[in-house]
Amino acid sequence: MSAGTQEKSLLRTVWDAFSFSEIRTAMRVVFRHMFVKPVDAHRGALGLLRYDDGEERCVGCDLCEAACPSRCIKVVSAENPDRPLSRYATEFYIDITKCVFCGYCVEACPVNALAMTKMYEYSTADKRSLIFDKAKLYDVGEQHIEDAKRYLYAHNQEKNDADSRAYRYKFPHQVAALTPPQDPS
Repeated sequence: MSAGTQEKSLLRTVWDAFSFSEIRTAMRVVFRHMFVKPVDAHRGALGLLRYDDGEERCVGCDLCEAACPSRCIKVVSAENPDRPLSRYATEFYIDITKCVFCGYCVEACPVNALAMTKMYEYSTADKRSLIFDKAKLYDVGEQHIEDAKRYLYAHNQEKNDADSRAYRYKFPHQVAALTPPQDPS
């Protein structure tokens, strides 16, 4: 190593020590991350959603129950007597004390009936009140509808366009017409 490069190296070391180069480098990283738009991916309490006309979205397929790793969801479904080949959830329960807020149930739902909200605070003295039934889940979904929609849009579960709004999970008309008539008795 020549004397000139050794002298430059020594000067560089002294300059770095006096100018706090490590701190400048660290602050550059901090400022770069400080002005980034935050991601709106929240995972709060689950809520059930309805279509814009008030009809329930949940078709009682039990896919959310099957996808749940903590087994905190219980769905009881039945056939809809008014429409053949159609099911609906007669009962829907989520035990929030067991929920790990993973979002698998939201991803598994074919009709986007479940969504995560920004409702984080639901502390109570009675643990039994943290078992949300169908009515409570619809209340949560209606109170936090904007957060729930934002969650679905952010995770590409639902699009904010006319095609998604017109989509309904139902059989084509020719399949519904082929079903035998129900016995009235």
